[in-house]
Amino acid sequence: MIFERYDRIVFAGDSVTDMGSQQPVGEGLFENVGRSYVRVLENMFASYYPEVFLRITNAGISGNTSRDLLERFDQDVVSLNPDWVSICIGINDVWRQFDSPAILDSHVLPKEYESNLTKMIEKVKDNVKGIFILSPYMIEPLREDKMRARMDEYVEICRKLSNEYGCIFVDFQKMYEDYCQIRHSAYIAWDRIHPNQIGATLMAKEFLKYCDFDYHHEK
Repeated sequence: MIFERYDRIVFAGDSVTDMGSQQPVGEGLFENVGRSYVRVLENMFASYYPEVFLRITNAGISGNTSRDLLERFDQDVVSLNPDWVSICIGINDVWRQFDSPAILDSHVLPKEYESNLTKMIEKVKDNVKGIFILSPYMIEPLREDKMRARMDEYVEICRKLSNEYGCIFVDFQKMYEDYCQIRHSAYIAWDRIHPNQIGATLMAKEFLKYCDFDYHHEK
């Protein structure tokens, strides 16, 4: 596994990362880390690698756009001195363009999104072991859907920046598209965004593909 004993992994994002976590930073006992894929990942790490004590920190806040996350990035991510940073942002950047089309100042268009994400990467890239860029997504297999088509533009920005900066890119959009060839999106989320525990598990499973995670590991 790529993570080492006592590494701190900070997961920054919006509601799909947050899911009831302690604000503004959730970790430790009880349900402080929330119920998202971050919780599933902590479960998996502790179950399969009990000898590797990882500090899992949830820095997701519901409703955040990349603009919002950038504004609090120094306080809620950089100041925590993480060993690894995971960024999952962009859903609200796209969503506001469709559910609030007349509120133009709430829209984060692709050019700004790329700039915001670039600034976040630049803030931590020289001081961490690695950066994960988790794509925004819409649990919708039809690429012709207008919001899905727009989301794909933001996914490609994530892919591009990951390649440029050597980040680990996790394509949640492709994962959900593949899953929806078998089961309908309603099985995961009625609004096609906020996943239930099955969706959270799928996201954690996809993340682990890039961690050299060994399901047969013996401590």
